[in-house]
Amino acid sequence: MISDIWEIILACAENSFIGVTVFVGGILLLFGYINYAQQGDFQRTIEKSKKYQPLFGALLGIVPGCGGSIFLMPLYVKGTVTFGTVMATLIATAGDTAFVILTQVPKDFVIVTAICFVVGIITGYVVDYYKIGDWLQRTSAVPDINNLDGLHNEAEAYLNGIYSDHPDACRSRMLKHIGHEEGDKIDLALHHQEPLNPSRLQYKITHNAYIVFWIIVAAGFVLGVLDLIGIDIDKLFGISNLGVIVGGVGTAVTLLYVIVSQRLIKAQSHEDVEHKLFSIKETLAHNAQETALVGTWVFAAYLVYELVVYFAGGVEVVSAAMTSAGLVSIILGVLLGMIPGCGPQVIFVSLYLKGVFPFAALLANTISQDGDALFPLFALHPRAALLGTVLSTIPALVVGILAYCIELGFF
Repeated sequence: MISDIWEIILACAENSFIGVTVFVGGILLLFGYINYAQQGDFQRTIEKSKKYQPLFGALLGIVPGCGGSIFLMPLYVKGTVTFGTVMATLIATAGDTAFVILTQVPKDFVIVTAICFVVGIITGYVVDYYKIGDWLQRTSAVPDINNLDGLHNEAEAYLNGIYSDHPDACRSRMLKHIGHEEGDKIDLALHHQEPLNPSRLQYKITHNAYIVFWIIVAAGFVLGVLDLIGIDIDKLFGISNLGVIVGGVGTAVTLLYVIVSQRLIKAQSHEDVEHKLFSIKETLAHNAQETALVGTWVFAAYLVYELVVYFAGGVEVVSAAMTSAGLVSIILGVLLGMIPGCGPQVIFVSLYLKGVFPFAALLANTISQDGDALFPLFALHPRAALLGTVLSTIPALVVGILAYCIELGFF
């Protein structure tokens, strides 16, 4: 039995890394460069377009990843965008799971993205029509901070000590802030609570070893493309089990990278996203962490699924059990989507790829989930974050159940 389990682990490592992680990494690099070149210009456009903010918010949300959605949250706290815009963005976003769906089932990605975009716009305008955001601000206005300048000076003095031996390292005051200014209350909440410390081993590895990580991903990407066009990668270049070797090494490095970066649930913070805009190096370093997180959860999902199949007695047994769940899978997708962060959502999408859940469940989960965007909103305005989580479940349930009925041919 031990040898069987070992073979399962190696197969999952190969399939998850070469089949999914490397393609997610490639797409992440592409969108990372686009975001770096764009430098947050779209967020400033949203601020100037009050009438069309929910529309622009939904457009921002459907961009794969969480970066644009994360940037939008401080704008609501500043009062320059409506709560309906926040809801449109949260509903439209698929977080980092968008990269998995895009690379593995592009047709489903187009359908899910289009539906989330429309549902996000409608929900956003409904929320603004009933002035839910105005009520929210009246009942839970974000308090001003006494002695703001003093607290900021104190925080900067602390950072001066940390960065004294690393004058060239990127720090918050060097960043081009999106949605706030250096020294305001948003800056204190998002950049000075858990500042990046260049003296820590975590920072040194993630800001240097990312080159090694991307080299391994590049090797896996080549093998992944060759595998897609039908070439047997396990006999390539005369190397027996080349795919298993690269997949195993890539998965091991991915797991180590997640452990070192200490990012298992939240792929990126607001500060991380702003760091990406500082330089290409920062983009590569932080995108490596994001890719490693997605790859880790995909590997975990594949491994759990294959082990369940092994001990349950076959794929047919597992598929029959999950298929019979019916609407329960829709509710599970919605409830799981309420959990902040991308990790659990990547597991759900990975199991969908295995045929465990119907398309309607994927759609419901995508509408419900908010990726990493909720973390800065929780830090700045907890009640708004909680209300946003609850409100997004309503269209997720409605659309998910409707899609499930259509799949069954009830209409």
